[in-house]
Amino acid sequence: MYAEIFSNASFPDALLELDRELAREAKLRACPRCGGVLDVANYARKPRGGPFPLREEHGRRLSLCCRRDGCRLRVTPPSVRFLGRRVYFSVVVLLCGVLREGPTAWRLDALRRVVGADRRTLERWRRWWVDQVGRSRVFEIGRADFMPVPDATQLPLSLLDSFVGGACERVMHALRWLACKFGSRYPTAGGGHAELAR
Repeated sequence: MYAEIFSNASFPDALLELDRELAREAKLRACPRCGGVLDVANYARKPRGGPFPLREEHGRRLSLCCRRDGCRLRVTPPSVRFLGRRVYFSVVVLLCGVLREGPTAWRLDALRRVVGADRRTLERWRRWWVDQVGRSRVFEIGRADFMPVPDATQLPLSLLDSFVGGACERVMHALRWLACKFGSRYPTAGGGHAELAR
């Protein structure tokens, strides 16, 4: 069911529009330090993963910067397209976590061909979902938003199963929930938060 998203050419555009909505919301709140006006200060990313046809704008991380001299605070709103500093699109990390279950050689080979990630990267993502996201304090508190409650040992599938709708709707809701709960920072094994480096 979720594998079909990799062939949906309009899906990256839908994610970009969600990111734009999150950026508009952040801009309306003004600078959290001084209350100044926030200007657009997007920056380039070099995202990887998947067979999605991507335009140049998909490689831009939406960001804001305070206009007031002496402040110039950068405000980076949550993103449904990027998980912290990871180089792979969030939807790729999410879907590979789901499709990786039931690890057969055929399934691993198929995932590697589709997203361009090697076996070690796919395994690291699987461990990250269960060991770090599932054990984080933010997830522990945030999972109360759902009924039934997502099983931390079955992430990310249990999170997707907590939403209603088709595969695309569930993935978009899950990515938005993750972005809003974790913001631009994501859990580490110790329960704190840190930017992801890979």
